[in-house]
Parts: sequence; C-alpha cells; structure tokens
Amino acid sequence: MRRTTVAVLAVSLATLLPPDPALGQAGPQQPPSTVGMVVKGKAPVSNAVLAVTLPHPQEATLANGLRVMVLEDHRLPRISFQLIIPGAGGYYDPAAKIGLSGLTAQMMREGTATKSSQQISQALETMSANLNVGSGASGTQATMSGSALTENFGRLFELAADVLLDPSFPADEWDRLKTRTRAGLTQQRTQPQFLAQERFSKVVFGDHPASRVAATPETLDAITRDAMVEWHRTRCVPDHALIAFAGDITLAAARTLVESKIGAWKKAGAPKPPVAEPVPAGPPKAYLIARPGSVQTSFVVGAQSMTRTDPDYVPLTVANRVLGGAMGRLFRHLREEKGYTYGVGSFFSASEHRGQWSASTSVRTDVTEPALNDLLADIDAMRTAPVPEKELNDHKRAIVAGFALSLESPEQLLGYYVQSWMYSLPADYWDKYPALISGVTAEQAQAAASKYWNASRLQIVAVGDAKITETMKKRGPIEMYDADGK
Repeated sequence: MRRTTVAVLAVSLATLLPPDPALGQAGPQQPPSTVGMVVKGKAPVSNAVLAVTLPHPQEATLANGLRVMVLEDHRLPRISFQLIIPGAGGYYDPAAKIGLSGLTAQMMREGTATKSSQQISQALETMSANLNVGSGASGTQATMSGSALTENFGRLFELAADVLLDPSFPADEWDRLKTRTRAGLTQQRTQPQFLAQERFSKVVFGDHPASRVAATPETLDAITRDAMVEWHRTRCVPDHALIAFAGDITLAAARTLVESKIGAWKKAGAPKPPVAEPVPAGPPKAYLIARPGSVQTSFVVGAQSMTRTDPDYVPLTVANRVLGGAMGRLFRHLREEKGYTYGVGSFFSASEHRGQWSASTSVRTDVTEPALNDLLADIDAMRTAPVPEKELNDHKRAIVAGFALSLESPEQLLGYYVQSWMYSLPADYWDKYPALISGVTAEQAQAAASKYWNASRLQIVAVGDAKITETMKKRGPIEMYDADGK
C-alpha cells in the first residue's frame, strides 16, 4: 500500500509552520536555488506601505490546559490543524539519547492499540488526508499537523486522537525504523553541507541543546521502546499545548471536536519546561573538515543571533535580506559577477533562546580563497557602510510582498498567530509587520549588521580537500576534523 503521508524523524517546527517572512523563524537552510534566474528589471514597483487588518483567531482554554485557536475561513471546504506540545522537543532529549523525541514522534504514527501502521496509512489515503507527527533535533516542541476536506475532517481528527493518545510503539515497526535511521545517519555523513552545519552548530552553541542536529549511532542504540513510551507519557501532555485550526470550522465546532476526541488527555500539572540561553561562543576560529579528493568546498560563516523578541529582529531581517536574500549582494557578487557558485545565501534563526546567523555556499576547490574573501568582504561592507536607499527599499518591498502573498493561505496566516502565541508577540504584530519592515532605516540595518556580524564574532567552517588548509589558516587559529567529526 502506497503511503500518502510520511512521519518525519526530524521535522522541525519551522517545517510545519509557514516560513517566517523574514527567514528568521526557520532554522539553517540551503541557499536558494537561482539556477536559470534572469534579471529583467521590469517588476512593478509601489512605494506605498502595505496596510492590512488581518482576520484574528478566536481562542479558548480547556480544563486540561489545552489552548484552542481557530481562524475561520469558509472559502474552501477544507480544514487543517496544528498541535504544538512545548517540552516534547529534542531540546529536552537526555544527552545520551539524542533523537529520542524525534523517534518517539515518528513511532506514534506507526501504530496504535487498534490500528496498524498500514491501516493508518490506508485510512489517510482513503480520505485524501494527511497527518504528520514530528520533533526537531534541537526544537523545544513536538508537533502534530493534518488536513482534510471538511466532510472527512471528523474522521481525520478521530485518527489523530488515536495516534496522540494511544500509540502502541510496535516492536516490529521500531526495528524497521531503527534500521532505516541507522542507514540515514551513515548516508548524511557523506553530505558536506551536513558536516558543515554539524560542526558550525557545535562551534556556535557548544554543549547547549541548540547544537543538536541529528542523532548518532551511539544515541540511537541507547534509545529503547520503553524510553519512547516513557517520553510519550511524561512529555506529550496538554498543560501548555496549543491546538490551532484554520479553514472551514468555527470555534464552537472545534471545541466540541477537541473535547469529544481528546477530552481524556489528562493534565500533568507540570510547570512549563525552562529554556536556557547558550553561553557566548569563543573567539573566532577557522574549522576545516577534511574530505580528501573533494572537488568543492562548502562554507558556513556565522555566529549566534538573538531571541525572537529581540528589538533587533526586524532590522536584522532587512539587513539579512540585503546581504543574502534572493537577488541579494552575495547572489549578485559571488554567483552573477564571479561565477563561483550556483547558490549562496544567508539565514538566521531566532526562538526562545538565541539562535544563529550564517552565510553559506559551496564553491569549486580552486576558487576557495577568493570566494571566501569576497563573502567576508560583502559581510564587512554591510557593517561599514549604510545600504543605498534604492537597494534598501527594493529589499524591504520584497519582504513585504512575500508576506502579503503568504496571507492568501489560511494555514500560513494561522502559522503567524501560532508564532504570536509561542513568543507572546503583541496582538497586532502581524497587522503592523509591513510597517515595521518598511520603517527600517539604513542606519538601523547597518547597526544590526555591525552588532551581529562583527568580525570578532564570526566563526568559519569549511568542508573540503585538505589542500585548502593554508587558505583557512589565514583566517585565524584552525581546528581540523575528519568526516566523522573527530
């Protein structure tokens, strides 16, 4: 039976929520694909600030502590939902069992007391619905999401309730998942981008849980079915959770559905799990992961960033777009002008604790040094000079335009309000978001770049042939690793 849905081992919350219009919610990403892009310079331009008054969700809190949020949109006969469970993400995995939360989430979809994995998949296919459960390696929440036509949504939610409340963690499915996961862990170590991000996260966050990018063979061996059962029992609780609906449903109908299907989800009475800030990273260094014979060098350059509620979030959003967004300076310089790479970009994450900012690309080995020099020069230019008015305005309009387009999707609009709930953003934050972006000045963008992209903070990680060692040594003290991270 072909499956139409896949429970993902390491689905971060960012993949279930809509992408932050600022690229600030999502974690590290691959550079945008720009192959075949042609600059025509004929895009329509409006200098007016987008004024929007967005529909706001209705909310209620149930007796077990579960918050219910509904954003009605009856234009289409379709309903989607997101369940956010704080405290059940990989951030809280025991150090010896990294991957426990993600594997627990994945196994919840692999069988319940009354349904096998195959029967769950068959039911979803029959309804043309989807149901996903996930937890990121370093995220603080586990998530469940799904969608279906209105006529099938009751049956989908009944199935979701079964998966949430009564997973059986069948031994045969666990054996198969463990085998697949082990093969995946081996395969990902052949990917230079993974190796670069793994080392970069370790450099920037040290032993803080934010440094976790994946399980290891050792932690996988330490995870047992009993550990997953206990994790589900103690971590997947409703006390501080949110279930959010978007589409063809009312608050009254959603509340009735939730109370009837998961009303038995018992409150644990536990406080909200704490989140700690990572300690500041050490002085800047160069890190080289040697891959003998590699024809490319993969770079990650960056530092810690900020929390989601930091006042610098919006100015850095604009600065980041100018530097490493679509048609940003890195794209135009390293790709269009120099032809070093197909893709290059910069990204930052921001959550309850400080996230990370990074610029990344992959280039031919023989242009490693000039490409790294140019990338660092572009970062330096953002720190030392204000962005010209036209360039700044072009990128601010692009951010606002992307935000405006995203509002067409009820799921994405709901995702913004889920972010508001997660980070306690002001009620009118998204109404004012276009004005906040449009109001960023060149001086504010430069100040943010100077603060977060200062040369004294930037770590440089490269994956490539050892012949680039001398190039890396020119950038400071160097640490060498092999593809196993040793």
